[in-house]
This record gives sequence, C-alpha cells and structure tokens, in this order.
Amino acid sequence: MSKLVGNKVITIFDLHADVFKVLANPKRLEIVHLIRDRELPVSELEEMLDMRQANISQHLMVLRENNLVKTRRDGTKIYYSLTDSKILKASDLIREVLQTKFKGAKHITGLIDNDMKLEDYLKEYRDPVCGMMVSAKTAADSAKLSGKDFFFCARGCKEKFMKNPELFLKGQSIG
Repeated sequence: MSKLVGNKVITIFDLHADVFKVLANPKRLEIVHLIRDRELPVSELEEMLDMRQANISQHLMVLRENNLVKTRRDGTKIYYSLTDSKILKASDLIREVLQTKFKGAKHITGLIDNDMKLEDYLKEYRDPVCGMMVSAKTAADSAKLSGKDFFFCARGCKEKFMKNPELFLKGQSIG
C-alpha cells in the first residue's frame, strides 16, 4: 500500500528507510540505548557519552523530529525518552546478528566474550561509572580487569573507567 504526499507516492519502504537513515549514526544509536529503560536529561547523556552538550542536542533534535524520542520538562531540565520501545527490539535483534557474525573478533569493541554463558549474557550489571543497569546484551562496551568483567552503558563511561578504575572501584575487590 502506498500513500500520496503532495505529488509523491510514499511507500512503507520509504518510511522504513527514513528510520534507518536516522539510526544510521553510532551516537544516535548509543543515545537510543541509553534511554532504553528510563528518561534522561541532556546533562546525564553528556556525562555518559563524554560529548559536548551542543552535539548531543543536535542528535536529539534529529531523533525528536523523526518521532523516535519525546521530551518532558521538569523545571529547567528536559528529559528524553523513547516514543516506542519496539525501536529497541529492532535494534537488539540487529545487535544479536552482529554478535553472532563477529564473535571472537578482537578489533571490534562491545562484542561479548566467546565463553560467556547465556545467564551471564542476560544478567544485569551496574555500570561502575554512572550506575546505570545494563546487561552484557545491551551494554555499549565491556572491559576485563583482573579477571572480572565490567559492562558500560556508553563509550564515555568506559573511557573514564579505563583512565582510573580505582576511582570507581573504591572498596570493591577486583582480584
């Protein structure tokens, strides 16, 4: 079925391609994954992504213009959340395909360890930097330190952790 918009016929494939174009940016995909389970203000996204507020706002504007995210104002803060959680189902399926296709590749960050058990893959872990709960399945990246796995919601959190892990592991045993 097609739809006439002005003088142009629009098909479901046109609309599908438009969504893929919007999501064809690693930072926007990372934002979508960060707000998968909760709404977040730009300030927290800035911290997690280690990006400037202006860049994040541009990405959020594209996502919002294409009805993938919505906003809620609370005082001076604007919170962002997904308009439909089905967006995540599609993204998670693609991630699973990529996990399988590139299993064991050492040059790709964010891939899951070959020896990981299914229950560990689905279990939730606390990002040691921002405290967000992520599973190995949904994490942006991971790191192994003294034989222990750590999972991160975004690349910015992993970068901060790797620069100074002791700062985030105060009182925890890692050995």
